[in-house]
Amino acid sequence: MTDETPKTADKPLVTKAGEKEYVFDLTSIASLDVGRGYTSATGKVVQGQRMMCGLVRLKAGELTESHHHENEQWTYIIEGVMHAEVDGQTFLAGPGTVIYQPSNVVHGGRAGPDSDVVFFTVKDTSHGLYGTRVEKTPE
Repeated sequence: MTDETPKTADKPLVTKAGEKEYVFDLTSIASLDVGRGYTSATGKVVQGQRMMCGLVRLKAGELTESHHHENEQWTYIIEGVMHAEVDGQTFLAGPGTVIYQPSNVVHGGRAGPDSDVVFFTVKDTSHGLYGTRVEKTPE
């Protein structure tokens, strides 16, 4: 696994599960930038041995630029509406919607203009937290 754990000085911002740790209070965990270079979304991330999960907020009208990562990802919309794109397909994802982003498939989206989008997301830890921004080619 690539160690791309976000840090401030020498302290990791991602909360890592330790031995015999089973419960985490996401309200007490510090928020961090969950997609440096391609989104303003922030969230609270907990990481185990093979999976990480996060509670993330993207402010109204804000963009998550097209990006990809080697790890697959699931995103469950809790609040708001996401104008999402996965592999060139676009759709609206509201509360209760689950979005699957396969390994290395380009995806992104924008929060609706009227409210923030809050979502719970899960990724495997095999390739770190961050993806790689994709430059759109002009048509």
